[in-house]
Amino acid sequence: MTSTQHVAISKTDKIYVAGHRGLVGSAIVRSLRKKGYENIIGRTHAELDLTDQAAVRAFFDEERPDVVVLAAAKVGGIHANETYPADFAWDNMQIQCNVIRCAHETKVKKLLFLGSTCIYPRLAPQPIPESALLTGPLEETNEAYAIAKISGLMMCRFFRRQYGDAFISCMPTNLYGPEDNYDLQGSHVLPAMIRKFHEAKVNGAESVELWGSGTPLREFLYVDDMADACIFLLEHYDGEEHVNIGTGKELTIRELAQKVQSAVGYTGSIVWNSAMPDGTPRKLCDVTKLHSLGWHHQVELDEGIALSYQWFLDHQSEARMNGRS
Repeated sequence: MTSTQHVAISKTDKIYVAGHRGLVGSAIVRSLRKKGYENIIGRTHAELDLTDQAAVRAFFDEERPDVVVLAAAKVGGIHANETYPADFAWDNMQIQCNVIRCAHETKVKKLLFLGSTCIYPRLAPQPIPESALLTGPLEETNEAYAIAKISGLMMCRFFRRQYGDAFISCMPTNLYGPEDNYDLQGSHVLPAMIRKFHEAKVNGAESVELWGSGTPLREFLYVDDMADACIFLLEHYDGEEHVNIGTGKELTIRELAQKVQSAVGYTGSIVWNSAMPDGTPRKLCDVTKLHSLGWHHQVELDEGIALSYQWFLDHQSEARMNGRS
C-alpha cells in the first residue's frame, strides 16, 4: 500500500524537528516560525540521544508529534568521514531507524527525511537527476555517510509501500550559513575557508593552505533557502521519489576560495596542497523536479558568503570551533 493522496499539514500541528540546533535544523525552525508554525518542539543531544531506541520511543509516546522533520545526523567533511567511517555509518543508521520506526508506530501524519547529494554515484551523470540513485559506485571518501543516508531514504519508501505512511525525502546540495560548523577537523569546505581566511587575516599570515587541487566543481545552497524548500515540500509534496534541493549552479573550489577570500578581506596568497584528496570531481543537482513543483532559490552565493561571514564574526564565542562534528 502506497500513500498517494495529499497529506496537508496545518499551522497548529505539533512539529518535531530532530537536530533543531544544527545548521539544517535551526534553519528549518526559523523558516517554520516565519511561516506561522508555532508548535515546534526539539530536544538537545543531552536531553535525547537519538541512537537510544528506548529513549526515542519514550519521547514519541510522550510528545506524540503530528509532523517530524528528520534533520539530525552526524556530519562532517572529507577528513572526518575518512577518519570515522564506522561512526558515520552506525550513528546515522541508528538515528534514522529509531526516528522513522517510532514515527510510524505513533502514527505521525507526515515525516520529511533529509539526506545529502553524496548519495549519488561518484561519476553520476551531470547535473544529477533523482533517478541516478544506486546506478554506480559511491565516492569512497564519504561512502559510510552516503550508505547511511541511502538507507534512510529507502526506509521512508518502504514504510510508504507497506503501510501507506506519508514519509517523504529530500536531498539538499552542499549547505552553508548560520550555525555552521567551523571546527577544521570536521567542517565542510566553505566554513573551513571562512575560518582559515579570517584567522590568516587577523594573524597577518602571508598565505593560507587549502586542500586538494581546487578543480572540483561544487554547488552551494544557503541554508535558509534549503529550509524554505523543506517547508514547501511538507506543504505541497507527497511523492515516493526523493527531491533534490539546490540551485542548479556550480563553480570550482578555486573560484569559491577567491569569493571567500574577497568577502573576508584577506590579501595574502593561497597555497593548494594537491597531496590531499579532492573528493568527487563534480556534483551538481538537477533541480528540474523542484522547479517544476514551483520552488526556486533566492540567495545567490556572493550574498550568502557575506551573510555567513558576518554571522561568524558575530558568533565566534559560541560557534562550533572545536571537537568532533
